[in-house]
Amino acid sequence: MEGLRELERVQRIIELMESHGVLNPNNNINPYSNRFLANFTHFLVQTCSELDMEIKCQLISEYMTKISTLFLEEALQCIGEEGNEHIGNAVPVHCDDEQNVDPSRDNFLDTAAIGLDSMLRANSTLEDFCRSYFMFHKMDVHQPQLIFKYLPILSFTESYIYQLDTLNEKLLQSPAYGVQLGEIESYVGCQTEGRRAIRSLKMLEADPFKPLLILLEHQGLLTERIREELWSGVEYWSLERKLCCHPLSGSESSVGDVMRAIHLKSFDYRVLNLLLYQLRGEKVNELHMEFLSISEFLVELSDDLFDYEDDVLENNFNILRMFVRIYGASRAPTMLAKRITETEEKYENMLKSLDPELAMNYQKRCEEATKEGGKISGPSLGTWNIPTIIEDEDSYRCKILNVKPTTVVQADVDKCYSS
Repeated sequence: MEGLRELERVQRIIELMESHGVLNPNNNINPYSNRFLANFTHFLVQTCSELDMEIKCQLISEYMTKISTLFLEEALQCIGEEGNEHIGNAVPVHCDDEQNVDPSRDNFLDTAAIGLDSMLRANSTLEDFCRSYFMFHKMDVHQPQLIFKYLPILSFTESYIYQLDTLNEKLLQSPAYGVQLGEIESYVGCQTEGRRAIRSLKMLEADPFKPLLILLEHQGLLTERIREELWSGVEYWSLERKLCCHPLSGSESSVGDVMRAIHLKSFDYRVLNLLLYQLRGEKVNELHMEFLSISEFLVELSDDLFDYEDDVLENNFNILRMFVRIYGASRAPTMLAKRITETEEKYENMLKSLDPELAMNYQKRCEEATKEGGKISGPSLGTWNIPTIIEDEDSYRCKILNVKPTTVVQADVDKCYSS
């Protein structure tokens, strides 16, 4: 299967080279020459630290003429037979020295891969999921064998999601985050950071979960509902970019986007829960899913209030940030309090429909999670504290981070468009 994918990749590159006139399909060129050129092209487009495409082309133009047959024969002796064998088998070369695996690289097109940093970031979510959701499957979280039985799939999936979320976060924090796909051509002349932002944007707007979907399908775990929830993640990241990167109005569409985003934000918990049903061969309990969806919404509201200042600094989606931009600093707390009250009523009604013991255990777990997170308010404690509103976010960032206003950075980016 891997060999077939390799051949498909080579053929795609050859067809691309022919369509751009790099290769002439009418020439009777040695097929091994085509493959060599395709592999060489593939090597050139791989991420390599801070080198962008323009620098790579300059290096090729400057040094390629200095490489002779004699030099290559000497290099072959230096590499040795083992290295020559690897080259002959066209093993992908990774020159990037970054810790994280970038799922947007061509060589990971159909192979799900995760980095250590993403696994470490996913740990807290996995712990919370096990302690909060296992009880809905009548599983004892204090039995290690149950956790480790399902941990590989759950951990890999959550880590993969975190990896994509990190890409989106970096995109939001980039001075080039306002660039749209339709402006790529005019943006080509800009700095490396801009090109990296474009690559991330293209990857996130394409089919970022394809490798994971292939893996889950191969394991017999993929359902249409899991597929839909993963696409909810793609929609959430798209909404986050839209809401954080562009001015909001008080229109119904803006409010609808914000509420849609906050509902989608916990998609990873729903994916993990649906996977656990599949792993255990159980039918999905719709009552539990509906109740947990409401609970997830309240937890996200609580987290957003707790993380408000940090989210302002990092330009992350935060419902209070969005409400301030839509309703203004004076009305935002009132409008948010209204949403909280409405959702709490739904939560209390749904809680009564659960098994009494399950409801009691879940309430206890929510209280533990709230206190462990260092919060003094939240849904489980019956109180909500709305932080001091930050009206001028740009000035706040300058004060805390001691940097120039983002408008200056954006002005530099705008110059790239006109140059």
